[in-house]
Amino acid sequence: MYAVIKTGGKQHKVSEGDVITVEKINGGEGDVVLFEEVLMVSKGEEIRVGTPLLKGAKVSGEIIEQTKADKLNVFKMKRRKGFKKKTGHRQKLTKMKIKEISI
Repeated sequence: MYAVIKTGGKQHKVSEGDVITVEKINGGEGDVVLFEEVLMVSKGEEIRVGTPLLKGAKVSGEIIEQTKADKLNVFKMKRRKGFKKKTGHRQKLTKMKIKEISI
């Protein structure tokens, strides 16, 4: 059994017991998060697809840890103008374990 959920502007295919990394969700370690934006659920041969969301379908997960992604270097330069600018970015992430998929 698996489901496709939408969180942080992205779609994730999840099954029970999976550990996924998503964009930051507020909460501490051990908190339970309920995803109600479920796009599709597959159970064996039965596949249910929402238009765009499935009504009544929910996916629950537990926060394992709050972390950050690797640093991205952002470098801007305009040739022959003497303009150089270097910055960086680290996206905040949440690592979650999927507990239950309910239809």
